Amino acid sequence: MQRTAQIANFLRKNGLTILREGGVNIVLPYIIYSYAQPIYGDVHALIASSAPPIIWSIVEFARHRRVDFLSVFVLFGIVLSLLAFVGGGGVKFLQLREKLVTVIFSAVFLGSAAIGKPIIYELARAGMKRSSQTEELARFEKLRDHGPFRRSMMVMTLVWGFGLLADALVSLALVYAIPVKDYLIVNPVLGYATTGGLSLWTFWYARKRRREGEARAAAVQSNPG
Repeated sequence: MQRTAQIANFLRKNGLTILREGGVNIVLPYIIYSYAQPIYGDVHALIASSAPPIIWSIVEFARHRRVDFLSVFVLFGIVLSLLAFVGGGGVKFLQLREKLVTVIFSAVFLGSAAIGKPIIYELARAGMKRSSQTEELARFEKLRDHGPFRRSMMVMTLVWGFGLLADALVSLALVYAIPVKDYLIVNPVLGYATTGGLSLWTFWYARKRRREGEARAAAVQSNPG
């Protein structure tokens, strides 16, 4: 019963956003491609179908008008998406080039872990700043050089890096396995499932590690000797 109430509350708060995201990233691209393909061919129809998600990302970025690590990360994704549709090539090549954006993001996560500066830390820090969680941010920043905390940031960064890589590999296989129209539906659904699953796992893992840290701190206080 409690789980049902939580789901209902989530849908009340986020239902409109989910519908809007689905319309912009799934429904509109599918409709545009379906109407444009018989007239302009696969390549130009695919380029036209990419317009709604890219335009929506630009509008959202401009609307928030924030210049921080998170906004730069989003802008980086928008620029990569635009560059994916520059140049020639067939429709399969265009689809592959578009999906390379996910591969690059995966490389950013894995690369940041490789050099010992997990990007999850910076993304979480930027998110706290945006939501004005001043006290939580101060506690978060104090833990930066704490061993267990750094390991947690590293694990989360690696999981996101490999998760995005897996999403890209599955999508790349789908490019050759299903028609373009089906791919326009399946690919964003796969993307939402990947990011949603990774986000839920991150929330669970962060809470688990926080409880473990609090338990360790309580044990030290109760046994100071």
